[in-house]
Amino acid sequence: MVRTFAILPVKRFEEAKQRLRSALPPSARRALARAMVHDVLDALDHVRRLDRVVVVTAEESVRALAAARGDLVVDDPAESGQSAAATLGIARAQRAQAERVLLVPGDCPALWPQEVDGMLRRHEASPAVAVVPDRHGTGTNGLLLSPPDVIAPSFGEGSRRRHLREALDSGITPAVEPLVSLGLDVDTPGDLEALEVALERVPESFARHTRDALTDLRRTPAVG
Repeated sequence: MVRTFAILPVKRFEEAKQRLRSALPPSARRALARAMVHDVLDALDHVRRLDRVVVVTAEESVRALAAARGDLVVDDPAESGQSAAATLGIARAQRAQAERVLLVPGDCPALWPQEVDGMLRRHEASPAVAVVPDRHGTGTNGLLLSPPDVIAPSFGEGSRRRHLREALDSGITPAVEPLVSLGLDVDTPGDLEALEVALERVPESFARHTRDALTDLRRTPAVG
């Protein structure tokens, strides 16, 4: 199989989930962010076609968790954004002889390993670019790059179109992979509601930390 690394950029929890400020107090946002990262890492362990995970972060608790799991850890002291963090992770994966990388966010706890495995199986040829859109259809929640530097990651508003254009400009016909479980990240109160619905379809052995955090949130008074 193709030597494949997942790359997971993680913001410091103090900076995470700012768009949930209207719904959750800081302590609840931090707890939710921590739980989702833990569950994404657990889910990635069950993706058979992944060889290693690279975690890019300045959050000390995540660094410790990743190191204890045997993941590769890259410090991100500048925290210049998701694209910059992804680039740091790609460089580390290349030094470890990764042949392709899958960029994933740390806030998709409904991630279903079989879905991700299927995508990796469908795109074993190189060069290749596959984009997993967010649930709104405009952002990028997963980006498969083979080789790892085939295009530069360019996350942010409108990134789906940008990644597809960069692939075409590089002479590659990109694929769009609408993976339901990876398409749901959590940035807004609406995303949080969608996550609760999605987790009803996920076996209880997955996303355990997020489920516990959501149970705690139901006991947390709403902000404002």
